[in-house]
Order: sequence, then C-alpha cells, then structure tokens
Amino acid sequence: MMGLGFVPIFSLALLVSISSAEISNKVGINYGQLGNNLPSPSESVELIKSLKAKRVKIYDANPDILKSLKDTDIQVSIMIPNELIQNISKSQSLSDHWVKTNVVPYYSDVKIRYLLVGNEILTNPDTGTWFNLVPAMRRIKASLKSHKIKKIKVGTTSAINVLESSFPPSNGTFRSDISGPIIKPMLRFLDRTKSFFFIDVYPYFAWADNYKNINLDYALFKAKNLTYTDPGTNLTYTNLLDQMLDAVVFAMKRLGYPGVRLFIAETGWPNDGDIDQIGANIYNSATFNRNVVKKLTTKPAIGTPARPGWVIPSIIFALYNENQKPGPGTERHFGLLYPNGTKIYEIDLSGDTPLSEYKKPLPAPTNNEPYKGKIWCMVAKGVNETAVRDALSYACSQGNGTCDAIQTGKKCYKPDSLFWHASYAFSSYWAQFKKSGGTCSFNGLATMTPKDPSFGHCKFPGVTL
Repeated sequence: MMGLGFVPIFSLALLVSISSAEISNKVGINYGQLGNNLPSPSESVELIKSLKAKRVKIYDANPDILKSLKDTDIQVSIMIPNELIQNISKSQSLSDHWVKTNVVPYYSDVKIRYLLVGNEILTNPDTGTWFNLVPAMRRIKASLKSHKIKKIKVGTTSAINVLESSFPPSNGTFRSDISGPIIKPMLRFLDRTKSFFFIDVYPYFAWADNYKNINLDYALFKAKNLTYTDPGTNLTYTNLLDQMLDAVVFAMKRLGYPGVRLFIAETGWPNDGDIDQIGANIYNSATFNRNVVKKLTTKPAIGTPARPGWVIPSIIFALYNENQKPGPGTERHFGLLYPNGTKIYEIDLSGDTPLSEYKKPLPAPTNNEPYKGKIWCMVAKGVNETAVRDALSYACSQGNGTCDAIQTGKKCYKPDSLFWHASYAFSSYWAQFKKSGGTCSFNGLATMTPKDPSFGHCKFPGVTL
C-alpha cells in the first residue's frame, strides 16, 4: 500500500477532513465495575452525564448498564469477555447467538457504536487465544452484518506493550511474536472495515518506569520549552502521549497500514497508589486528565506530529476508584469519582471548561520523588476475612521461616488475631521476596505503611527503599 508520504498534499488534507468529519472528538469514560461499593448502573449513568462524557466503555455487555443507557446521547462500547474468544472464533452460530443476545435487544435505543473482542489479549503469554483473536473479530462482524447492523465498529484493545520498540517514535515496531501472525491480519481487518486500532496508552507508567530521564511536566502536558525531536523524521514532540501514539502509527506503517485510525481506549493518571509508586497523586491526575481532554477536544483537531489534524477518539480511565482491582495501589485509584459519586477533583470531559475556570485548589503533590525509608506490608481495611486467611496460608507456605514468629508461643503470636498474623506474614513474605519480584499486594488485600507495626518483643520485617 502506498505510504501517506506519497499522497499529494491536497488529497491528504481531503482524506483527513473526510475521516475526521465522521468521527466525534468527544471524550468518554471507562466504566469499570470491580468494586463492592459502587453506585447502581442507573446512578452511574447520571454521574457519567454530569461529567459531560459523550462515550462510555464497559468491559462486558451488562444488560442493566445498557438499559440505563437507553435513549441517551452517549456512544457506547461493549466488550466480549476474553474467555469467550476461542469458542466464538470457531463457531459462527455462537457468534450469532452472542450478538443476538447482547446487541440486538438494545441497538435501537442504545448508541452501541463499538464492539471490542477481548481486553489486552496480547499482553499476557498466549493461553491459546492469540491466534483466535482475528478470526473471532471476523465472526462478530459477520454476525452484525447478518442483523443489518452497520454502525458498530469491531476491534480489540491492545496495551502499549504490543510494541517491541517505541523510541524514538519513528522506530515503532510491533513485537516479533505477534507482528506477522496476528497484528498484520488484524490491521487488514481494521483497514477493510474502516475500524480503529484501539490502544491503551498511559504516559504515567512510561514516566514512572523512567522518571530520571523523562521530565514530569513533559508527561503532564505542562512543559513550556521542553521538546523532543525524532532524529528519524525531524518531527518535534511537546508531550509524551504524542510520542507513544506515533510509535504505534509508525509500527502500523511498517506493516503496510499507514492509514488505520487510532482510538485511545484507555488513558489516565492515578490519583493515589502505594508508598513506593512515584507521582501517583491528585495534583498530577487532575493536571494530566484536564490537559489531555483539552488537547483531544480542540477544534480543529490537533492530532499528533505524524498525523497532524487527525481526530483521535478517546476514553479516560476510569469512572470510579475500584476497590477490588488486583495489583499495586494505583490500580484502585484511577477514578474521576470516589465510589460515593463525588468528584475527586473538578473536571469537564466535554472540554468546554477552560483550565483557568477550575477554581478549587489541588493538593500539592508530595510523592513526585521516590520514597526513601522503611515500609511494611499490612492487611488493608475492610477486606474479606476468608480471602485474608487464604493469603495468610499462601504467604506462610513460601520461603524460609516466613511465619515462624507467629506460631503458638513465639514472639509475634500475640495478639492472636487474623489481622496481626496476616500482617506479619505479608511483611515477612515481602521482605524475603521483593528483590525477586514479590509485591505487597495479595490481590488487593494488603497495603503499605511507613509506620512500624512492631510491638514489644515482636519485630516486623520491613523493606527499605
């Protein structure tokens, strides 16, 4: 396919204006449900409206949520669970049944516009699903067609780690294990159906992994005189998000698909996290999300250095802080709202509110530099006791003498409570295994503290950062 570099300027401008006219530049919100304290779907839809979001992405096809979105002006993205991909790829009748059950009953009243086949399938090692991904996408597209549904674009979300190389952006290359066998046929499908390459792109993680070399203001769209020029293209970048997006653009171009449109399926910045997670705070979260909304909703569209003027549809992550998400603390703190529905900070996803009109002062960041000192791993508040017992049993079964001190009659046996025994076990486990990748997480059951929980003759093992 002819590269965009060979398209006459007039034709390119026409192409961009036509493609942009079809696509709304309005920003949406990801509505995750991994919390045991979240508002109902109907309340959540009202909160989504209050944020002035014009799109919403859910991670399934929850009928209660879809019913609550009836007769709204919100564009909806639904998702096929990862575990169904393999079976759907092999059965057109199963694909037809899924669409008939999860799309057809709602389509006339709900603006379902995107149907995503799985979530970040290519991130984790292949469990037999990778090579079924594109066939499943084709099946679903055929099922929609059989119901004469033409307005829904079919795709799948990819994390940025589908790239093997992303710096400089012009060196963007897909991973060798997926590039030829999976990504290329996927791009062919997306190109043929005029769909999008849906990408989850988080400057936060790129910056946090390399904070010594990447300026924080550059990641937050705050850099005034700081730019980066790609030596391969001489394109100049003013923020980290554009760099990451263009790395995907060049990776697609390398495979012969320079015109497939990008859709930011997730982006955002955590408002809190674990003590050892740098830069996760309300100030940075508000700054990033306000600035990214401003960039993405500007008219005419800004695009990126490699694609100036292109509209990039986008969805911010996430609606709520979700207390049951596994992993490090940041995972549970990406929300624009607390679970009680109140805003963590002022934000208007329509982009109509000028940055100068956000009047409420933001709390000053205190963790933009790495924490230095000792920390311990404790049981978090309000977690499930049965799950804690299972985690205690797991921690004690690992390593060498991890739980010796909490055995009957030993120094840390008293107080004889699940909270103390599990907290000791979590700290002891983490102290032993942090260097080999162990975390203070235990599927969200644990939290870090700089306050030494040791008492009397009982000394809790800790980790020094």
